[in-house]
Amino acid sequence: MEMKIVLVAALSLALMAAISRPNIFGAPNIKGSKDVLGNSKVLNLSLAGALAGESLDFDPNGEGPYTGVADGRVLKWQNDSHGWTEFATTTTNRLGCYRPTRPRLEEVCGRPLGIMFEQKSGDLYIDDCYLGLMVAGPEGGLAEQISIEADGRLIFFTNHMDIDEEEDIIYFTDSSIFYQIRTYMTMILSGDRTGRFLKYEKNTKNTTVLLTGLAFPNGVALSKDKSFVLVAEPTRFRILRYWLSGPKAGSSEVFAETPGAVDNIRRNEKGEFWCAMYTKKTFFSYFGFTYPWFGKAILKLFTFDQLNTLLLGGKPYYGIVIKLSENGELLEVLEDSKGKKVTFISEARERDGKLWLGSIATPHIGVYDLSQLR
Repeated sequence: MEMKIVLVAALSLALMAAISRPNIFGAPNIKGSKDVLGNSKVLNLSLAGALAGESLDFDPNGEGPYTGVADGRVLKWQNDSHGWTEFATTTTNRLGCYRPTRPRLEEVCGRPLGIMFEQKSGDLYIDDCYLGLMVAGPEGGLAEQISIEADGRLIFFTNHMDIDEEEDIIYFTDSSIFYQIRTYMTMILSGDRTGRFLKYEKNTKNTTVLLTGLAFPNGVALSKDKSFVLVAEPTRFRILRYWLSGPKAGSSEVFAETPGAVDNIRRNEKGEFWCAMYTKKTFFSYFGFTYPWFGKAILKLFTFDQLNTLLLGGKPYYGIVIKLSENGELLEVLEDSKGKKVTFISEARERDGKLWLGSIATPHIGVYDLSQLR
């Protein structure tokens, strides 16, 4: 115990030094990284009074993108002339919700984190972090709640999903049984390991727990052949592979150790995986996420904004995504190291030669032309 007190005191001094001189423990360089995302185009959400378009998808007709925003709506991008229009909501009580963010009203207004269209039906499935797994029809409107508990326990922090349209199964994450998004900083620094990985069977309407004891489980993505599904564990800097078929069916293993904390995961047509990262593996993100006693100590010492700065390795904020092969090999690292256009990237969706970039905090969607890499 005395040793821990000494370590906390020493690290507290280092933290104070880092705040005054943030480059002391800056974000590390990743070998092979390309600082290109600052060339992205942005689609402005603030014109629709919104921010934090975390997840993205396109409907079966190729229209969109669509994104869920922090005030509980799902918006659709029409074009440069018409901008964003409202497509769906997750609650009927919208009084006071139409502002960029209303943290105290999130339980009432809802907050969609993951969205995905079922291509064969046109239905839009929504992971609302307060209201569970939901679905809206092809015409949008009010979404219907279809799953809010599993194994007798409330789904408390619904996060991200992928859909197996052949088996009519939705795989999704419940990030914690104790914490919700407005207290996520406490969750990631307190050592919470109560997250769950779930599946919802459309035919039976049953929700089953596949994995428990996870550290902030987040992004979900099926492999191209549907033999496995990936689950991000950002605060352990890794991605798990849960086998769905073959001799290892029903078991999990580490798919990849990542150079940062992965948020959402999306597979491209080749079977590769784009992974958005909230932060690189910095000095303070590693210690804060790995040692709960340290994380709890700094929670008491610093404000939310100071903690964000420390975890990111100092200002300016940045945006970063990585691409992994179907075997977990690191293929690509793309950054906006100065935060010129995209920061706090939460999802990277490859479509029509472009990388569409969602963010958990900014009032715009980024669009990067991948042909610029050639």
